[in-house]
Amino acid sequence: MDMMTTNADVLTIKEGQGGRLRLNRPKALHSLNRQMVRDMASALLEWRDDPEVRIILIDHAEGRGFCAGGDVVDIANSVDGADAAARAFFFDEYRLNHLEYTYPKPGVAFMDGITMGGGVGIALPCRYRVATERTVLAMPETTIGIFPDVGGGRYLSRLRGGWRNSWR
Repeated sequence: MDMMTTNADVLTIKEGQGGRLRLNRPKALHSLNRQMVRDMASALLEWRDDPEVRIILIDHAEGRGFCAGGDVVDIANSVDGADAAARAFFFDEYRLNHLEYTYPKPGVAFMDGITMGGGVGIALPCRYRVATERTVLAMPETTIGIFPDVGGGRYLSRLRGGWRNSWR
């Protein structure tokens, strides 16, 4: 097993024929910060031409959710100012999402528990998405009038196998 990152918020690990991206912020429901996004993209770029890596696995360490989305508290508290921090975060996040959508190797996302916003963004590009009885998918930004990003509207409306509407 090769550990690639030293950032404890996301672990990028090469295990056998798999490259694993493991979200590791359980107290923040594994919400994404800019460094996590950058570390994931760096690992994917490194593994893209590595013949030993044949599949990408995305999961989370302990806790009750896969990913609660982007860390808006981190953005709001940024020393650069919330506007600049948000622009930088979304620039990097959307580049990661595009890299995933165009990635030549299959990905598997294990969406156990809460999967919202940016968590949906890193899960939907994967060829295989595993949901459990605890999975809750949400794009909470739509409740305040923000358009769902990272293809959320397109992909959620086309999920195979159906899904239960909980907004009755």
